[in-house]
Amino acid sequence: MVVATPIQIEKIREVDVPVIDLSCKQSKVAKLIVKACEEYGFFKVINHGVPHHIIKNMEDESFQFFDKPLPEKMKLVGSADPFGYGSKNIGLGGDRGELEYLLLQTNQNAIDDTSKCRYAVSSYVDGVRELACELLELMAKGLGVPPSSFSHFLKCFNSDSLLRLNHYPPVTHTSHSSFQRGIIGFGEHSDPQILTLLASNFVPGLQISLGNGVWVPVSPDPLAFCVNIGDVLQAMTNGRFVSVRHRAMANSLPTQSRLSMVFFGAPPPEATIVCPLQLLKQNKPVYRAFTWAEYKSHTYAHRLGEVRLDHFKISDDEKVT
Repeated sequence: MVVATPIQIEKIREVDVPVIDLSCKQSKVAKLIVKACEEYGFFKVINHGVPHHIIKNMEDESFQFFDKPLPEKMKLVGSADPFGYGSKNIGLGGDRGELEYLLLQTNQNAIDDTSKCRYAVSSYVDGVRELACELLELMAKGLGVPPSSFSHFLKCFNSDSLLRLNHYPPVTHTSHSSFQRGIIGFGEHSDPQILTLLASNFVPGLQISLGNGVWVPVSPDPLAFCVNIGDVLQAMTNGRFVSVRHRAMANSLPTQSRLSMVFFGAPPPEATIVCPLQLLKQNKPVYRAFTWAEYKSHTYAHRLGEVRLDHFKISDDEKVT
């Protein structure tokens, strides 16, 4: 039975999303990143310093894994619970998509124990984690807060960061006669973590939301990383940065698969999420303090498309002192 969901009437708008060259002067880059985070919650980075051969090796190993027969995939990594191999099902809330995936923890013990291509995974994770920390420190610089305000969470040994490999095979169902009008591959959502770094091959699919039903297709660029602001960073910037809502369209190319390699930078479970005091000089806090474990539990208890961060907003009554 085909379960892919056709898109309702929406607006698709061609917009030049911010592309930031990390080889430029730091002060300029920091300002551009802050502007992109405030306006879109999304940007691309080029000249990012992650070696191309590391990205290509991870891509090759990913395709090799997804090309294996299902029994072999299951034997290698097991069924997603939540880590491991999954197909169609997304998360625990009943959401479905047109993809298969492999979800891995990124601490060294987890990589050594669960990954059959551990060298490719560990090299890739090391590279993207370093890039994520660099970006978070540039954000801190642009906001005028201590450099490690955000990045220190990702540097903790027990950081809850994840690596998700998404494989979107061609959707060829004859019943999808309206396919060119759009079938959802991975539904609309925001990422709950701090920061997301996404690398993909040349097959399109990613779209970001501008609100009011307006969606912007993001052109694929294998030499760039897409950067998404997550819910936790929106909270830590007191709502100044936007946790971008985004989705992936199902793959309409008849002979090519789409692959995305997604690093989710997250705090340790016990970490308390609060806004730096420097950002509260002119404004009262928008969100109450919470731990990552608390927010993660709340996230898993809700459907993919729900706006989860609103649950942690300080009410008007609470703001009155």
